[in-house]
Amino acid sequence: MRLFFISFCFFLFSCAADKKKGGDTPVASYFNYGDTGVQTAGIKLIPIQTPVGTFKVWTKRFGNNDRIKVLLLHGGPAMTHEYMECFESFFPKEGFEFYEYDQLGSYYSDQPKDSSLWTIPRFVEEVEQVRKAIGADQNNFYVLGNSWGGILAMEYALKYQQNMKGLIVANMVASAPEYGRYADEVLAKQFDPKVLAEVREIERRKDFSNPRYMELLMPNFYAKHLCRLPEFPDPVNRSFKHANNEIYTLMQGPSEFGISGRLATWDITDHFLK
Repeated sequence: MRLFFISFCFFLFSCAADKKKGGDTPVASYFNYGDTGVQTAGIKLIPIQTPVGTFKVWTKRFGNNDRIKVLLLHGGPAMTHEYMECFESFFPKEGFEFYEYDQLGSYYSDQPKDSSLWTIPRFVEEVEQVRKAIGADQNNFYVLGNSWGGILAMEYALKYQQNMKGLIVANMVASAPEYGRYADEVLAKQFDPKVLAEVREIERRKDFSNPRYMELLMPNFYAKHLCRLPEFPDPVNRSFKHANNEIYTLMQGPSEFGISGRLATWDITDHFLK
């Protein structure tokens, strides 16, 4: 799921307030990645082993800090890292080492066609392989997941908590059915009744390729609940432009207004009681 308006977090950067905070790192050291030969601006394609073969995912590194390494998990599924470029305006000031990353299937990474790849467990194993590739461990590895990335971050933490320092979940709840009910019982009631009727009719016919569907949802839903700025920032527009809608629809459904894909029954609220 791309961007929701409900948010919470589990851990903060516990080291950020330390007297030796990363923001004091000299610029020359902060951008010294130890690269030799061709310089790639921190961009690295990381090979990922999957049940159907090896593929590569796109990552871009910023900074050098062996105490705080943040991996950004974008939403979608199958959006891109682009809308998370906003962190470039904040994290370097604090001296954090962080990584933008396009998950497998997203625009800058390989896009295999085998639909068996698009499951939560497979994505969790991908994140673990990325962690190893960037040299992060339980002393410095922070995962920041937004929307679908929040689902992925929580699932990663459930399996690999011993390999991470902190988890931050933004704009995601712990239950897809709960969000579905909220969309039906709260958000839907905020629509103009005539607009809602037309949206529901398109959904009933499963006519999701009809341009009218997004023409209705963009001003009446996305502009009110996804991004309330008068104009979507360029990185957000690029993420929409580069989204892999095949994977998105398979996992999320046709839009952010509810959820009907493979994620429709996802719920980990029982884990909070353990």
